[in-house]
Amino acid sequence: MEDFSDFVEYIKNHDNFKGTITQNELLAPKSTFKIGGRASVYVAPEDYYSFQLTLRRIIADNLPFYITGGGSNLVFPDQGFDGIILSSQNFSDVMLFPKVDLPEDFKDSIPQLGKDDVLVSCFAGTPMAAFVSFCTKNDLSGAEQFAGLPGTVGGAAYMNARCFEKSISDIIFYTTWMDYSDKDIPLHHQLKNPSEWDYKKSPFQNNHRFVTTVTFLLKHIHGDEKMQIAKDCRHYTVERIDKGHFKFPSAGSVFKNNHEFGAPSGKLIDECGLKGTKIGGAQIAPFHGNFIINVDHAKASDVRQLVELAQAKVYEKFGFNLEPEIIFL
Repeated sequence: MEDFSDFVEYIKNHDNFKGTITQNELLAPKSTFKIGGRASVYVAPEDYYSFQLTLRRIIADNLPFYITGGGSNLVFPDQGFDGIILSSQNFSDVMLFPKVDLPEDFKDSIPQLGKDDVLVSCFAGTPMAAFVSFCTKNDLSGAEQFAGLPGTVGGAAYMNARCFEKSISDIIFYTTWMDYSDKDIPLHHQLKNPSEWDYKKSPFQNNHRFVTTVTFLLKHIHGDEKMQIAKDCRHYTVERIDKGHFKFPSAGSVFKNNHEFGAPSGKLIDECGLKGTKIGGAQIAPFHGNFIINVDHAKASDVRQLVELAQAKVYEKFGFNLEPEIIFL
C-alpha cells in the first residue's frame, strides 16, 4: 500500500490550502449508486489555488489519484481506492457573469450577445439542482431540461450530459480548465468550440484536463412568459420521477444510445428479456431496461456483471455493442 502521510501533512499544514482532507474515507456515500469501499485519502479543495496546490503535490510525488464530482455516473470499487480522491464537492457556487468581465481574447464574441442574453458561471462542484434553481429564480431560460438531474456542473460538462434531447453543451458559452499534464497545472479559458463536443462527448475526456468553471449562455425571460420556466422544470422533474429515477440508488442510464442504430439501449435490453434480472444486490430495473439499481447492498462487481451480461445478450441478438456511460474506477 502507498504511504500518503507526507502528502497529508503537507496539505493539512499549508497556509494557503482551503478545504478538507481526510483519510480512510468511505466512498459509498459519495456516489448516487451508494457502492464502494474506502479511499486512502479524500481531498475536497474550495478554490482554484487549493486545487492547483493539491494537484502539484500529487504529481510531484507521483501518487495515484482520481478526480470526482457528484459521483452520479461513477461506480467506486468494492475494495476501495489505494490513492487520493480529489473531489470538487466544496468548489461550489453559481453567479451572474457580467459580459464586460469576459477575458480580453473573448471580446470579439460580445457583439453576438443580445440584450436578453445572460451569462451564468458555476464552479465545477456546483450541484446541477443549484444551477437550475438559480436560473428559475432569476427568470433565465435554457436549463429547464436538466431539472432533477443529479451530480455537478463539472460532471455534466465532462460527460456532456443529455436530457430530453438537449445536451449541456447546447447552453455552454465557455469553460475554464486545468491541465495537469503540465507540472505547473496552468489554468486555461476557452470559448466553446462545437467541433469538440458531440453526443456525450466533451473536450475533457481521455486527457489531463480538469474542468473548473462552466459559463452558460441563457435567455432572460420577461412578463408572464417567465412562469413557464418553473412549469417546465416541474414537468421534467416529474418525468424523471415517473420513470423511476429516484426509486433506488443508481447512476441513471447505464449505456449510451446509438442514434444511428435507431432503438434506444433500454429497448434493446428489454427485448432481450433482461429487465428485472438480478445479480447479487444489483438489478436491471424492472421499470427501465437502461437502469441498473442497487436493491440490496450491491457491490461494484454485481453491477459490472450485469453490464457485461447486457452487452453480451444485446450483441448476440442484434449484433450491436452497447457502450457504457457509467465509469468503473
